[in-house]
Amino acid sequence: MIHAVSMGLGLFGLWLLLSGFLDNTLLLGLGVFSCVICVYIAARMEVVDHEAVPLQLKFGVIGYLLWLSAEIGKANWAVTKVILSPRMRLQQRMITVPAGQQTDVGRVTFANSITLTPGTITVETQHNSFVVHALTDDAADFDALNDMGARVSAVESRT
Repeated sequence: MIHAVSMGLGLFGLWLLLSGFLDNTLLLGLGVFSCVICVYIAARMEVVDHEAVPLQLKFGVIGYLLWLSAEIGKANWAVTKVILSPRMRLQQRMITVPAGQQTDVGRVTFANSITLTPGTITVETQHNSFVVHALTDDAADFDALNDMGARVSAVESRT
């Protein structure tokens, strides 16, 4: 029951954040109604559990998201410099990055973190590794990607 309530509150919070409707009671009511329907459907599908609604998220996730935001900013700057340079110096390559996360959520978080970082994209996922396309040599920094994987694993182990 607590997972369903937290899922509903999370959905409504996301709805509020994305819609921005705070002064129209009809739209607020429709937002609440749509969130209740979504939670009802998820409960009927029996997907409301500790993995789908992780209540145990702690400050490690916030720290990771702050770190990831900084990395995204640095990668944005690097890709902008490559695009705006007179001679676009692309050194595209495909690399295989090991994925040592224990859960599916951890592996998905790692793959999405790679894709969110400009200049890299996860092309293929395997059970213990990802194939990543990198735009430049700097983006293909194997040590930096392993550090990202270690940070995801650290957050995963705290939850």
